[in-house]
Amino acid sequence: MSNPTHPVAEHDPTVAVPAARARLLIFDTTLRDGEQAPGCSMNRAQKLRMAHVLEELGVDIIEAGFPAASDADAAAVAAVAAAARQARIAALARCQESDIVSAARALQAARAARIHLFLATSPIHREHKLRMGKAQVLAVAVAGVRRARELCDDVEFSAEDALRTEPEFLIEVFNAVIAAGARTINVPDTVGYTTPVEIAALFARLRREVAGIDDAVLSTHCHDDLGLGVANSLAAIEAGARQVECTLNGIGERAGNAALEEVVMALRTRSDRYALATGIDSTRLYAASRALSGMIGLEVARNKAIVGDNAFAHEAGIHQHGMLANRATYEIMRPEDVGFPHTRLVLGRHSGRHALRERIRELLLNIDDARFESVFSAFKALAENKREVLDADVEALVLGASVQARGPWMLAAMHVGTYVGGASIASLHLRHVDGREVRETATGSGPVHAVTAALVRASGLALEILELRVRSIGLGAGAQGEAVLRVQHDAQESRGRGTSTDIVEAAALAMLEVVNRIERTQPRAPANLTHPHDGNSHHDDETRHVSVA
Repeated sequence: MSNPTHPVAEHDPTVAVPAARARLLIFDTTLRDGEQAPGCSMNRAQKLRMAHVLEELGVDIIEAGFPAASDADAAAVAAVAAAARQARIAALARCQESDIVSAARALQAARAARIHLFLATSPIHREHKLRMGKAQVLAVAVAGVRRARELCDDVEFSAEDALRTEPEFLIEVFNAVIAAGARTINVPDTVGYTTPVEIAALFARLRREVAGIDDAVLSTHCHDDLGLGVANSLAAIEAGARQVECTLNGIGERAGNAALEEVVMALRTRSDRYALATGIDSTRLYAASRALSGMIGLEVARNKAIVGDNAFAHEAGIHQHGMLANRATYEIMRPEDVGFPHTRLVLGRHSGRHALRERIRELLLNIDDARFESVFSAFKALAENKREVLDADVEALVLGASVQARGPWMLAAMHVGTYVGGASIASLHLRHVDGREVRETATGSGPVHAVTAALVRASGLALEILELRVRSIGLGAGAQGEAVLRVQHDAQESRGRGTSTDIVEAAALAMLEVVNRIERTQPRAPANLTHPHDGNSHHDDETRHVSVA
């Protein structure tokens, strides 16, 4: 196992923050603490993919798992350790021989490795879980660190439930494990019990009273049971922590952990208060969040800070007016700084004239002041009955046509086939109001992918799908399905929405809405479209197939 210079030697993050920006290490435990939460489990292949995302994001340490928990977890840690090229890979272990050996074995192929030991220190854990006295806990902790150092130069020690541990005993334990060779000292708020004032006071005391603390990195690991995970982490950082343990999207045991994206952007946005730098490429935060969400099937809440759908969305009229004048009025971060697609002015019952005028302008629709007032009145009436008024609805209000009848392309027929272990195939028949028709077929990794690929092919347009979301509206077998997508064409973004009891049809209708909008604003004959009577029509047995990656 290779053991390059520990980050503390490069950044000396234990010293007080100087005028220049000091370094804060990001210890990501998405693959361990996050993954062990209900509904968040990942297999080895998923952990490998997620580890790659985390390395691209720029985290310093990836805690890949708990090898002693199972053979599968040990194999996953070993796979991540072998694949990592930049991040240090950590494996969790209890302070016992078998765990430590399992962790060291799993980390053998790592370019840079860390064994992360933990042992509970609080009175309630000592009595009810460990059934040990203080002296025994101290002895086990020291023996564990010494054994781990025999197998790995970089050893971290966590005092589980540190925030409910007697401070005097915590200091005694930390004195001993640093002397035994621990290079990172983690102070976990395991049950999310503390407050910012309390944790700041504890970290300040540890920095004053723990012998050898200047030779170690002081770390914080806060859970979110009272919704204070990020606040407590920031308080610990202000008081001297130079490593923060966190997870993407804040996933983790019970209410989760401090969210990586929130900690990073708090430090960046409030650099006036926190003179600290991280190695995180913040422009990758949104993509990393969505990669994790798609992998474990746990949706990001709309109101989630930094990466939720509403993080850069505004509906209230007074906010939209301010945003149109200067977005700094209501946004303290730029969406592009976290990789978010863009600020979104949501049209709804709280929106005003300024936002509607701007959306009409973006849709390249011409309207005079008198006509605008009648459209605005119709818009407000529609908004009372719809949660969100989409671009298609605005076009219908301005053009005086129903959403269903606008065209010019209509979906005449659609056939989708899905095969177990193989690709899905979608065949479409589109009909134009002027009589032209097109038949096109495409394959994809699933039915929705195949049908949207066929429509992209049929349109002859250079379309990039930025986002596609499908969901059920209501419950039961007859519930409606809704598909909403964002597409980019010629540096312009369009949104489409489709509803149907068949979610695949809903996706097709959403894409068709985008194609129709582009056709109306930029009339052209897509390359594959032919008139049904000119002798050149594609019949079903002649339709070309296109494979979409």
